[in-house]
This record gives sequence, structure tokens and C-alpha cells, in this order.
Amino acid sequence: MIEKEFRNEVPPGKVIVFMLLIVSLLGGMPLSVSIGLKGFPPLKMAYLRSILGLVIVGGAGLYYGMSLQMRLNELPRLSLIAALHALHIITINIGGLYTTAARSTIFYSLYPLFVVLFGHFFIPNDKLSITKTLGLLTAFGGVCIAIMPDLQGGGITDYLIGNVIVILSAGFLGLRIVLTKVFVQEIYPHRLLVWLLALNTPCFYFLSLIFERDTSIQWTIASSAGLLYQGCIVTGFCFLALTWVLRKYKASNLVVFSFLIPISGVLFSHILVGDELTLSLLMGTGLAATGIYLVNRKR
Repeated sequence: MIEKEFRNEVPPGKVIVFMLLIVSLLGGMPLSVSIGLKGFPPLKMAYLRSILGLVIVGGAGLYYGMSLQMRLNELPRLSLIAALHALHIITINIGGLYTTAARSTIFYSLYPLFVVLFGHFFIPNDKLSITKTLGLLTAFGGVCIAIMPDLQGGGITDYLIGNVIVILSAGFLGLRIVLTKVFVQEIYPHRLLVWLLALNTPCFYFLSLIFERDTSIQWTIASSAGLLYQGCIVTGFCFLALTWVLRKYKASNLVVFSFLIPISGVLFSHILVGDELTLSLLMGTGLAATGIYLVNRKR
């Protein structure tokens, strides 16, 4: 055991600031994926991204002298985490083919609600409360308002299959985060993430061989930059940092910051490609910030 007791503390101010940095970096992921897909097929990009993340996380672990060797009793838990991660990636990519980007963002943003729901049953001292639920719903409402201008054309039934698949992906992600919180109490974060990526990499590789056999890679500066951002910044740094923070602090208090990710993504698009900032974005940001305050408010 890493800890003698289950650690599940309320994050202090410095951790909240650190989470704001993480979600700001994660907000650039949708843009990096969009840029990367111009040169890489989806499964090949997931495969290469996993390799980059594996090199960075594994290299950091070896540099600091951490043991990355899997113990036999850890295999079932690591395999479960890796399977949930693979299902999450596959369903979000498939769901995105059958719905719009804005709708995908909204339904994907449901995953913090799944984290709180699963955490109520699996995580000690992290139960649902009226204030926490109100904060989550307020933050989710902020996301909906922020990207409302993009919801043009067609009703929700026109994209029903894609929406359901994206919601399923959010459920897989929510369950993975909760189980990561539980498992990381006994498995070092570096080792957990290394084996998650190591088990997923061949999975993405063989799926790419099956479904993308005739699709070639177009190496360009832009697509390579998108891939490097996903592999180095998102998988290599953000995922590892979140795993370390999740080890000690309450999952429900941390995941509510994820509602800022789509808003941060819009800001990235404004800065890098000149997309217009709208009043709905400002209103949505205010609501999301209010929800985050409610969830992290001390009694």
C-alpha cells in the first residue's frame, strides 16, 4: 500500500490553481485533434499518441527511480482500467461520426456527473449532496450556454445514435476516473498510467491494421504539431498530473473543473484561429465558475 488509509481530501487553493492550468491545457486538445486528423487517421493517431505518452511517462518514472514493473496482483485492475480507457476512446471517436461537434461536446461534458454518481458508491467520504449536485448542474448548464450558437440545424433525434454513443463514452470515462481514484491508493500513479498506455497501444495498433489498412499518414508540420500536443502535453503531462492529484483529493471536487475544458477550447480557437468570442461564451463561463465554487465550497 502507498497509503495506510484512503486519502480523499478537499483540494486547497494551490491545487485549485494547478487544476485551472491543467484544464486550460486540456482545452487545447479538441483543436489539436482537429489539426492532427488532417494528416493522421484516428486510430493511427491514437496509437502514436499512446507511444509518445508512454515514452514521456515511463521516462519520467525511470528518471526518478520509480519501479514500473507490474505486480501479478495488479494485472486485473490495470487491465480493467486499460479496457475502460480503450472503450472511452473508441466510443468517442465513433460517436463523433454520427453527431455534430457541439452536441458531442455537450454530451461528453456529462462525464463529471458520472464521476460523482459512481463515486457515491465506490469512494469513501465522497457522497452526493444537494449543494454538490446543484453545482454540477450549474456548471453543465454553463457549458450548454457557452456553445449554444453552434447548435444549428436539426433536432436532437437527428443525431440520436451519435449522442447516445457519446454519452456511453462519458460513462466509461467517469467509471475509469473513479476506479483510478480507488486503485491509485495502492498502485503508484506512474506505474498505473504506464501500463494503461502499454496495454492500450497494441489495441489501437491492431484496430488500425484492420480498419485503416488503406489509409496513409500525411506528415505535415501542422498535423505533427497536433500529434505532439496530444502525446506530450495531454497524455504525457496532463494525464499524469491528474492521476497524482486524484490520488489524494476528492474526485468530485476535481472533475467539476472539467466543465471549463470546452470553454478553454473555444478560447484556444479564438487565439489561434481567430474564432469570434460571443456573449453566450462569457455567460457560460460565469455559470461554470459558479458551479465550480458550489462544489468546492467549504461548509
